[in-house]
Amino acid sequence: MLDRFIRVCAATPKIRVADTAYNLSVIEDMLTEAKEKGVSLTVFPELCLCGYTCSDLFWQESLIRSCLETLSELEAFCKMEVPDMVVAVGLPLAFRDRLYNVAAIIADGTLAGFVPKSALPAYGEFYETRHFSSGCGVTGEVTLPDGRKIPFGTDLIFACREIPEFTFAAEICEDLWIPMPPSVRHTAHGAHVIINLSASDAVTGKEEYRRDLVKGQSARLLCGYVYASAGEGESTQDLVFSGHNLIAENGRLLSESRVRYSHGAVYADLDLEAISHDRRRMTTYFCGTDSPEGMKEGKEDAYRRISFSLKPFELQELLRRIDPHPFVPDDHGRRQRRCENIIGIQAMGLKKRLEHTGSKCAVIGLSGGLDSTLALLITARAFDALGKDRSGILAVTMPCFGTTDRTYQNACNLAKHLKVTLKEVDLKESVLLHFRDIGQDPEVHDVTYENSQARERTQVLMDLANKYNGMVIGTGDLSELALGWATYNGDHMSMYGVNASVPKTLVRYLVGYFADEYEKSGEAEAARVLRDVLDTPVSPELLPPTEGEISQKTEDLVGPYELHDFFLYYVLRFGFGPKKILRLAKLAFAGEYEEEVIKKWLNTFYRRFFAQQFKRSCLPDGPKVGTVSVSPRGDLRMPSDACMTVWKKELEWD
Repeated sequence: MLDRFIRVCAATPKIRVADTAYNLSVIEDMLTEAKEKGVSLTVFPELCLCGYTCSDLFWQESLIRSCLETLSELEAFCKMEVPDMVVAVGLPLAFRDRLYNVAAIIADGTLAGFVPKSALPAYGEFYETRHFSSGCGVTGEVTLPDGRKIPFGTDLIFACREIPEFTFAAEICEDLWIPMPPSVRHTAHGAHVIINLSASDAVTGKEEYRRDLVKGQSARLLCGYVYASAGEGESTQDLVFSGHNLIAENGRLLSESRVRYSHGAVYADLDLEAISHDRRRMTTYFCGTDSPEGMKEGKEDAYRRISFSLKPFELQELLRRIDPHPFVPDDHGRRQRRCENIIGIQAMGLKKRLEHTGSKCAVIGLSGGLDSTLALLITARAFDALGKDRSGILAVTMPCFGTTDRTYQNACNLAKHLKVTLKEVDLKESVLLHFRDIGQDPEVHDVTYENSQARERTQVLMDLANKYNGMVIGTGDLSELALGWATYNGDHMSMYGVNASVPKTLVRYLVGYFADEYEKSGEAEAARVLRDVLDTPVSPELLPPTEGEISQKTEDLVGPYELHDFFLYYVLRFGFGPKKILRLAKLAFAGEYEEEVIKKWLNTFYRRFFAQQFKRSCLPDGPKVGTVSVSPRGDLRMPSDACMTVWKKELEWD
């Protein structure tokens, strides 16, 4: 499958209790629809061939036999109509003089295995132990009327030959509710997807609990989870079933039934590569579960792996939203909570460092730009938490050749509002003197011209920190560090980098959050300044302005930060390659950036990311705020001399 996405379906048919022929026809119709949508795996509810609510009819030999005959008809249908789809249905199955509630798995158009339910409820409205036996620990082979022997047990993993990551196992309804669900062992032994055939009734509060349970299990087990539940058509003698279908991946809910107390199907595309990546990365994955040694042939608890084939099928369009801003939640409420949490992490990290070092002041180069504004706001919070007067914060403006009146005034106004100490150090004379010392022509606006200013700024800040027994607070953000858009031993260096793991797209929202808070508290002038900072183009201001306006705009040079943050997220969070990232970016930014533009900046990202690692290898301390960071002490241990040959080859677009 293209980029190792597979389309899955959780389907609830509108059944008739004990009418197997009718139920088969409905299931076949749903499979035909799923085929048209490019589905590779369809999961139906528990006991759906006859209905979960058959009660004592489960003791009737006629019903048991009819279910097995109906399964044979379904198998024939799958072989003819949907041979490249895996199908899971529920039915009662007699085996060794006991009756089991099982999931029947059809793959390659052939019955591949029976997985029995382990946890049988015997409380409240459920009393399954009246009819069924637990399949826990029961293994063997079921002999069908035609003489075929079909694997039976909870030790079955179904594995696709063409897609190594497409491995799945089954559990049934209540199995998920127990302290140690079978899915724990399934995933420990290699299942990347868990399917659950369920008949969960609708009672007040259960929907939320069920949703959290499925999401939580997919997060704990780093897996895809496909949950199909019984719905319309089941007997309502004592219970109502809502058809609450759910599909989750690594803790993220991908799809959910919109209409309750009905029937229908939900679809989603699982990213098997992302699942596999997270497991490889999490070295504690097998802790507390059966040892992976049990997967080796000959071990007592080894699983039986049943192979099947799928015809390669490319999903050109994905049934999942690709967020163009993965660091920033869409939902306003979640975004507000995320901002407050990150601000708290930044401020607490700085508070501890100031406390530990006994620093009497914090020194910040305040440019009037986004990053230094956020750093100052965070430092003010840290001082408040320490109970220290904000006058101990030394905000230093350092106008030079590229400084504009707009940024200068914003820096001064912000320092005034926050009641910090403001100091101005004009760098022009000292930088010109340095130019004379090294023989640099001031009219040549090259990298030496720019970086000499950046390093002079850092020297001033460091020396002021020495003078006042203080600490230089770094202002550079994660996006700049990923691209190497920092002057080595200039703005690259500080004594504590509070923004080091905050991407540029998120910096904007954090400053916006502060602006909203000031607005709410009646501090309109502070809010106005912050919003003007937000409206100012991102720039290092190292080149002379044009008619008083910023002439050096960072995004014109290195590309849009929203694209680079998108690339960074998928490179470091999931280890995806350039082609897959390009595909995701095209979907995420459809109508905003053309493919050639995305390709151009993706090439730029990889080139700079590899070439500039030496700057990240010696970064100052700074608090980690999210899952993606470039700290050399734990998050990105990348050699500075790594070659990008492998990635460059993939970047040579077809």
